[in-house]
Amino acid sequence: MERETEGTLADTYVAALQHDLADVPDAATLVGVVRKPAPWFHAAVDENRPELGPPADLLESMRDREEDMKLQGLCEEGAHNAAWEQVGFGAAYREHLETAPEARAALEELTARLESGESIALVCFENTAQKRCHRTILRERLADRLAADRTG
Repeated sequence: MERETEGTLADTYVAALQHDLADVPDAATLVGVVRKPAPWFHAAVDENRPELGPPADLLESMRDREEDMKLQGLCEEGAHNAAWEQVGFGAAYREHLETAPEARAALEELTARLESGESIALVCFENTAQKRCHRTILRERLADRLAADRTG
């Protein structure tokens, strides 16, 4: 049975919000998904769910590899995307979402909020037109959960 009240799910990055470039529904709750947000990030979102940010060790290995790539002459975006592949970021983040109790609980809560009719926009730092980002994986995972709940 399909729910008539299901909310919309979107994602964007914080600079797009700050410069009125974000394409998100007006009524969407802006949910940050950043492990360690700065105060200015908090000012741009309605809430932050750090448990949905990538684990600290994954972020650290990503940053280390990205710096190595920059030293080899890659531009910032190229270094970021190459490091993403080399550290297996996507698979490691998906595993985090499936195995970390706090991440699983946050996924369940956001899924329930969407099912109840709340519109949500996931927010982090990366402009996904240029860089790969965990937020797109999170959005896919939430969409998969919603689809499974509709058919199950």
